[in-house]
Order: sequence, then C-alpha cells, then structure tokens
Amino acid sequence: MGVPDKIKLLISALIKYIFGVALVALMLFLPAGDFVYPNAWLFMALLFVPMLILGTWLYVTNPALLASRLKSKEQRKEQKHVVALSGIIFISVFVLCGLDYRYDWSKVPRWLVCVASVLLLVGYVMYAEVMRENAYLSRTIEVQEGQKLIATGMYAVVRHPMYSATILMYLAIPLVLGSLWALLLMSFYPFVIVKRIQNEEQLLALELSGYNEYQKRVKYKIIPGIW
Repeated sequence: MGVPDKIKLLISALIKYIFGVALVALMLFLPAGDFVYPNAWLFMALLFVPMLILGTWLYVTNPALLASRLKSKEQRKEQKHVVALSGIIFISVFVLCGLDYRYDWSKVPRWLVCVASVLLLVGYVMYAEVMRENAYLSRTIEVQEGQKLIATGMYAVVRHPMYSATILMYLAIPLVLGSLWALLLMSFYPFVIVKRIQNEEQLLALELSGYNEYQKRVKYKIIPGIW
C-alpha cells in the first residue's frame, strides 16, 4: 500500500472512529437525559480506547486488513437483512440503557458491572488474536482473491472465533451499561449471528478450498462442546 493510499486510509479510519464515538454518545446520553451517566463513560472507555489501540496496530502492521475491516457494505441480500436487524437491536439496546438509567428501571450490582467489563476486554483480546491469526478477516461475507484456509490458533477450536468474541462482548455491554432490560433485548443477538454463520458457511464451502474438510475436523462453530 503506497503512501497516498495509507493517508486516505488514515483519514477514513479517523472519520469513522470519530463518527462512532459521537453516535454512541448520542444514543446513550440523549435518552439518559444528562452527561453524568457513569456506566456510559465506563463503556465508552472500554470500547473506544482498545479500538484506537487495535486500529493503530493494524494501520502500522497490516493496513490492508484495516481497510478490509472498514468496509461494511454487504453485497449479499441475506446479509443485508442480517446487518439491518443487527443495527436495530444495537440502537434499541443503547437507547434502552439510557432510558433505564434515567428512570431507574433495573439495578445491576457493581460486582457484576466489573465482571462484565473484564469479559468485554477479554472479548477484545480474543478479537485481536483472531485478527493476528487471519489476515483475510473482512467485515463483509466474501472470499477474497488468494484467500487461504486458516485452521490454527482459535480456528483449531471453533470455526468462527470472531463471532465467539463478538457474542461475549455484546452480551457484556448491557451489564457494563447497568441495564438488565437491555440484556434481555441483546439476548436476541446470538440468533442473528446464527443466521449470519449459516449463510457464511454456505459461501465458504463453495468457494474456499479445503473448507469442507475443515468443517469435518473442527465440529463446533462458536462454542466448544455446544455448537
């Protein structure tokens, strides 16, 4: 990747990062009714500080992967529906967390908030390890030119470790934000992931060399011993 391309990538990444911070803040603080909401500040620190570190690491070590991760427009019709449903769930969860804080609908013990915060960071570490292991990790479902099958590291345990990390992180989010009602809503998200995986595996079996044999060797998709 040339210098002009890296500069464009840096600008694009910074714009998306700043937009993400502003959007999450808006979805949390506006329903909450003020900027005092301590769990929201905790969550934003846990989310955006590691994100900045990971993004910087990718920019320095693997800018092509960073560019792939910034690409979010799905081409497949089934996945467009999945992405849309995911977006609805996330917006609803953040807004519900803000309202829960504002009207004091539920109480999450401080110790559980701490546990959830640790789990969120553990999910981030898993996410970073998957990125280190798999240089073809796109946000969209596709098989890239020259893509090779990855069957080492966490990929030797489950076929979709990125989704394992994602589910762990996302289920921790409502608890970090202090809302049991939002946790109930977020519990629907794993079912969305199941739909995404089913469609993704169909594509990989057709277009990625060796994937059918890999499915036979690694039995579980996201949770060892369960599914």
